[in-house]
Amino acid sequence: MPRSNGARLRLIHGDARRLDPVATGSVHLVVTSPPYPMIPQWDGLFRRLGATDYAGMLRVLSDAWEECHRVLVPGGILAVNIGDALRTTDGEFRLWPNHAHTLSAAESIGFRPLPYILWKKPTNKPNAFLGSGFVPPNAYVTLDCEYVLLFRKGPLRRLPPHDPARAASRYSRAERDRWFSQVWADIKGAPQQSARGRSGAFPATVPERLVRMFSLVGETVLDPFAGTGTTARAALEAGRQAIAVEWDDVTYRELHARARRERWGEITPGGARGGARGARPRRRRPAGGTGARTG
Repeated sequence: MPRSNGARLRLIHGDARRLDPVATGSVHLVVTSPPYPMIPQWDGLFRRLGATDYAGMLRVLSDAWEECHRVLVPGGILAVNIGDALRTTDGEFRLWPNHAHTLSAAESIGFRPLPYILWKKPTNKPNAFLGSGFVPPNAYVTLDCEYVLLFRKGPLRRLPPHDPARAASRYSRAERDRWFSQVWADIKGAPQQSARGRSGAFPATVPERLVRMFSLVGETVLDPFAGTGTTARAALEAGRQAIAVEWDDVTYRELHARARRERWGEITPGGARGGARGARPRRRRPAGGTGARTG
């Protein structure tokens, strides 16, 4: 990937709940896809972060949104790609509404909710469903959508008239009409195969759009749950500065090696991991949900 406009990647081996290396009010846009509560793939990670039930998993995410609120500039945008979960717990099959709890938690922190995007993933099995075939009433609606939840920190950003960075960041009429439609049905999910199992990565098209929709050339984009670095790469390719925070040791090393190998841009040190393994952030905020345990 060629370097674009002197873009810099800041990699931080740290905790999304404690973004101490990131200065207050220094980020213009956050784009992230966190681990989804009540998805078995993420149970182990949540346990290592001290969360063994649904309420604890929601607290992990809520603490991360609180830190995102701190580091965003006034008027900055938080974009969270998250899906709900289906899981049987204590013999009961049910939906775990991650998007609803994220909306509530972010609003309680001080974010202003904005109209969200419903990402309907194309599937090779359009008639797939769960339940009892053609006999009512015990079938279930197919869960084939995820949410891109959008929040703003305070009122609209104030920009100088005729700002050249704003002009350089312009998108076309066709892009505007497609991107700002509430339902995205033209983006397939990312391949999930990896040496460590499913990666949980979202497709590059999602952050590519969000970066161009809600930030200007030269501004800073943060992903506090960096994973494979999809958001960071999208930001760099669009001429933005990128901060990628990853807590897991192996994932961080793989991301750092990939960024160097593929020449994503100038990589700068971002500070050590904040807090000990499983450490809690300084402040605690109650979260909704149930106490259903996992594992």
